[in-house]
Amino acid sequence: MPLPALSLLETRVLGVLVEKRHTVPDTYPLTLNALVAGCSQKTSRDPVLDVREGDVQAAVDHLRQLSLVVESSGGRAMRYAENAARVLGLPTESVALLATLMLRGAQTAAELRANCERLHRFSDLSSVEAYLDELRTRAGGPFVAELPRRPGSRETRWMHLLSGPPDPDALAEPAQAAAHGDVVAAGEIAALKRNVDDLAHEVAGLKATLAQVMEDLGIKR
Repeated sequence: MPLPALSLLETRVLGVLVEKRHTVPDTYPLTLNALVAGCSQKTSRDPVLDVREGDVQAAVDHLRQLSLVVESSGGRAMRYAENAARVLGLPTESVALLATLMLRGAQTAAELRANCERLHRFSDLSSVEAYLDELRTRAGGPFVAELPRRPGSRETRWMHLLSGPPDPDALAEPAQAAAHGDVVAAGEIAALKRNVDDLAHEVAGLKATLAQVMEDLGIKR
């Protein structure tokens, strides 16, 4: 059966699960609390969301019905993992690209290559473009679309279609930003800078977790 259009929160939940599988494998699958935190994360997210636990649980339940998320018991809380590759019939490279689009919105191929670094390291830009083209020309229907090049832009952007066709008005950026050619030219550099911010955020989280474990075990620093 064809996959129904997913809500913004459902794509955010699925994207977070794909991301955290690679970036925090020691705490994966995720508890509901960890999933809520990942969905509300301020870095590496576009748009930034402030979600409630009940809404995330509802999104998880729907994704479970579609087999995109699987549930497992672990410790005192249920844990959740993504199952996108099997359900969508895609290689891990394509899932990494889709997850990055779900988490960060429309991006150029260069930005995708940089932002996917921790999920999958693409050898060059042409390999990113090849996987995007495969996602665009799937026999069962496209999972991504290449957006029209905007005035002043040097590269086209891509967007996932798991929530249905993109809204051109919602994708429009301020005219002054599009008028500067260096905005797109610096896209990959900006993406790399965001990755540095992401790593700093994750290191801070790991330090907090380690401090809590040490306190629980009665270990003094």
